Amino acid sequence: MPSDAKILIVDDHEDTLYALESALAPLGYRLARATSGDDALKEVLRGQVGLLLLDVRMPGVSGLDVVRYMRRVEQTQRIPIILVTGFGTDAQLTSTAFRLGVADLVVKPIDPWALRTKVRYLYDYHQRFLWLEREVRELRALVKEGVPPEADHTRFDPRVPPGRPSTAPKHDQSA
Repeated sequence: MPSDAKILIVDDHEDTLYALESALAPLGYRLARATSGDDALKEVLRGQVGLLLLDVRMPGVSGLDVVRYMRRVEQTQRIPIILVTGFGTDAQLTSTAFRLGVADLVVKPIDPWALRTKVRYLYDYHQRFLWLEREVRELRALVKEGVPPEADHTRFDPRVPPGRPSTAPKHDQSA
């Protein structure tokens, strides 16, 4: 599903940013970078972020601080976040991360193939969710306007991706 939403990669180390960008480049998604938690929040609030790949430990605003803030702001609550740590996982970090709604927690060194698989799935799932949300809003608007039942609703067939004609059977209303 085409989208102009980008993947924001956040880490305070330039070499890690480069490695993560190199790992994700084959996916063909737009990539952006930030080197601090503050910069990440500014970029996320500008909009068009479809997934956040976020280092846990950074000077100043940490990755967990970014997550806490994003989960309080409606426009950023549902953006999938993959936390990255180079210090291994511990029960406290894991518990806190998942309680805050983080989609995944990965440990450096990162397997590029596994990362691409996770990112592709989470990004595409999020984009489909956003598309369905828009469709529901449009359908509710049509219902509110009182669109007649004989109107053609094939463009709202949830089994058909946007841009493709529906193959759903037409119901005969002449009986």
